[in-house]
Amino acid sequence: MYAPSHTINLIDTPGHADFTFEVLRSLRILDGAVCILDGVAGVEAQTEKVWYQAATYKIPKLIYVNKLDRDGAAFGKTVKEIASKLHAWPAVCQIPWFEGGNGRFIGVVDVVSLQALRWAEGGDGKTIKVFGLTELEAQEPSLVREARKARTALVELLSEYDDVMVEKYLECEEDHMAITEADITASLRRCVLSDTTTLVPVYAGASFRNIGVQPLLDTVVDLLPSPEECPDPEIRMGKTTGSLNELVAGKMVLTDLEKLPKAKRGGSAKKSGHLAIQNLETCALAFKVLNDSKRGVLVYVRVYHGAVHRNALLFNTNLQVSERAPRLLEMYASDAVEVSSISAGQIGVIVGLKYARTGDTLVSYTGANPKTGPPAPLNSLQLRPIDVPPPVFFASVEPQSLSEEKPVADALALLLREDPSLRLSVDEDSGQTLLSGMGELHLEIARDRLIQDLKAKATMGKIEIGYRECILAPGGPKTVLFDRETAGRKGKAGCTATVSPLIEDEVATGMADEHSRLQQDGNLISISILQHRDDADESNPIPTALPTHLSDTIIHTALRNGALAALARGPQYSFALHSTHLSLTIDPSTQIFGTDTTAAALSSVARLAIQAALKASTHQTPTSIMEPVMNVTIGVDEKSLGAVVHDLSSARGGHILSLDDADTISSSSNDNHTSEDLPLIDICRVYAPPDPFGVATVAGDDFGMASNANRARTITARVPLKEMVGYLKYLRSLTEGRGTFVMSVDRFERMSGVREKQVLKEMRGL
Repeated sequence: MYAPSHTINLIDTPGHADFTFEVLRSLRILDGAVCILDGVAGVEAQTEKVWYQAATYKIPKLIYVNKLDRDGAAFGKTVKEIASKLHAWPAVCQIPWFEGGNGRFIGVVDVVSLQALRWAEGGDGKTIKVFGLTELEAQEPSLVREARKARTALVELLSEYDDVMVEKYLECEEDHMAITEADITASLRRCVLSDTTTLVPVYAGASFRNIGVQPLLDTVVDLLPSPEECPDPEIRMGKTTGSLNELVAGKMVLTDLEKLPKAKRGGSAKKSGHLAIQNLETCALAFKVLNDSKRGVLVYVRVYHGAVHRNALLFNTNLQVSERAPRLLEMYASDAVEVSSISAGQIGVIVGLKYARTGDTLVSYTGANPKTGPPAPLNSLQLRPIDVPPPVFFASVEPQSLSEEKPVADALALLLREDPSLRLSVDEDSGQTLLSGMGELHLEIARDRLIQDLKAKATMGKIEIGYRECILAPGGPKTVLFDRETAGRKGKAGCTATVSPLIEDEVATGMADEHSRLQQDGNLISISILQHRDDADESNPIPTALPTHLSDTIIHTALRNGALAALARGPQYSFALHSTHLSLTIDPSTQIFGTDTTAAALSSVARLAIQAALKASTHQTPTSIMEPVMNVTIGVDEKSLGAVVHDLSSARGGHILSLDDADTISSSSNDNHTSEDLPLIDICRVYAPPDPFGVATVAGDDFGMASNANRARTITARVPLKEMVGYLKYLRSLTEGRGTFVMSVDRFERMSGVREKQVLKEMRGL
């Protein structure tokens, strides 16, 4: 949508915990965020999770308390929960206007401009009456008193974080009301854009009745940053990390070029690399892929440098392929407008790309060659990737007939392009195709997309849990020689593999060299190349034993790919391996055979060596099954608390971590985000206007003692995922439909012997 001289790109995401990836890929490209809270429910568990996810990207945020026209709405209580649950200082910039003090919700009082805004009842939100506080005092004296109190609290809060506001306050002879609207807006903007403050402006409204929406959009323009004011995007080029602006300005030290042997560097490689960077025209991130029934595949991109022009040749640095951008669109919900270019800072859609996936980096440069791609190091430029959480549920997908195999495979490939949090695998024993996802609802929607939207003639089986397998004893070392002809080309390579159970200290202390160690899906892969140094030169007699077509990077990538393939299937139960430390060692003098050693041969020998080491491990001690254990946060009323806790701890084998009031912080629910970096806030120091319907706003008030059956309580627990399948229906029956819960994967844990036997029995259909 357009404001005068401003363009605002709005991105909405699902709130359900199963769609965490949707939130993550949107946060990756945002400049600012508006957190919308329910004025009745307050700060809910999933809101906390998303809030801390946004904090990891240091995104400036505003809060909008919505639905204040509903019965039971409590703006003041919600403000207190912002402090207690989100660890943020709420700067109340608007207070709700209830007619007569306790009537219907009719507008807001702007604490910054000291004006009251009243919306016409039943209108479209365009008819607004503006009142000054003096004019309003005769009609709503208590509201005016509260507005002045709110202005005082706002100025004092800003003074704690902004020295300029202190100066303005002293210039106005310590009169909170005399400070101008422009000065307060400027102070709010400085606080919102600062990385060191936890202050967040809070606004009020009821979007369904179009109350408070226009002032909120004005605030977005006034307080949230433009693309030029946002932190420089993080990039990676080979082993080198830095920022995009440093790269474009020529200030980024390219260590990959510096470390090349002089024989390979040739004196001109470094110069040509810097020349390619100077010719960089565009750098963009594909953050969403969507299949449209009329327009085809739409790739949503955020442009960080330069501009994407129609018919421009774009190089995908993740897939190492080039493709043209035949059409460019600007989206307005489901409507689209064709444009000739998408400039830096903008979000747009490219139609017609065949290969681009979510998280891919797209670049264009002067003198592009569509066949060879850009010269090094530009061909390895990647913006910060979007992290994909591991899936925990899976279901089988079967075509209805042999003739439908290819159409179903094509539809699944498109589905995975759209949503990388879905994963596809094939069970080698049964030959079934398995689709894995983040939750039950996630897989149900994927099934609907596959069958109804993509018109695939397939059936999906029962949703199952993705268990893991772990070894209990070391295995190896095992040395394997691969010598086969594949697709008419000879491949020969050797490798030595050792496997052992992973110790947590190894992960914490052993990740200094990302090039030789990789942590993925709970496993650690260590790679060692013997008797070889990249920095060999005339002054160093150590020779380079690698063929010219192989580099350190190529060898490491090939060995990692082979290791990941071996980890995908356990030696005993065929589950993916977890908590396993793999060590791969290769001696170029005895295990690399000139041009016969290819990347494919290295991947194959790594896989075979690891499988042999795993087999040796299981000869000593059988493997064990690991199950996903979830962090579960459940919201119930006091009356239902006992029944829910008993069900979790006894029937479901869960471990209760805490029983809190709804406005008490549960740090355990956020321990994998950034809440530990945020200080606790004294609720008694937080300003919040009184709620008209007598709802308590301060934790610890006499209101809501244990005798009150409607008192909101929060249960935090760790529960095996198997016991949480279909839990929502059961929870609602225990709480008369009032209970809610969210859960996220905490870790994988070994099963007890009894549970393991039970799971194996169910899997075998006994």
